[in-house]
Amino acid sequence: MERNVMVVDDELDIRVTVKAVLGPRGFNVMLVESGAKCIEELENGFKGVILMDVMMPDMDGWATVREITNRGLQKGNIISMLTAKHEPDTDLEELAESVIYYVRKPFEPNELVAVVGEYCDLLVEMNGEGSND
Repeated sequence: MERNVMVVDDELDIRVTVKAVLGPRGFNVMLVESGAKCIEELENGFKGVILMDVMMPDMDGWATVREITNRGLQKGNIISMLTAKHEPDTDLEELAESVIYYVRKPFEPNELVAVVGEYCDLLVEMNGEGSND
């Protein structure tokens, strides 16, 4: 399986930085600037790790995760919130089944690579192991 990562952040410098960190390490990085574009890419078939900014205009990260869940687009994806906030939002508790991790900005590049790599491996395991029913 491809090591696909979608970075959803309204700040161009964050998107570019994440791509500069992950791209050279073998990840296919897609950059989108809004929750609406994220939903559009998921509807077009994107599967992989989604690094979702919490604070975005129009549709914030939590509203985007709710919409992903409501539309049934979470299958085959792992969502991790990417935020500058120091304390997790109460939304994290509510959406714990849809969100696997909370990455704080600024992030350590090696930590980001390790976490995203683990999620890509987890997706391979999840997609490789069908049910025995």
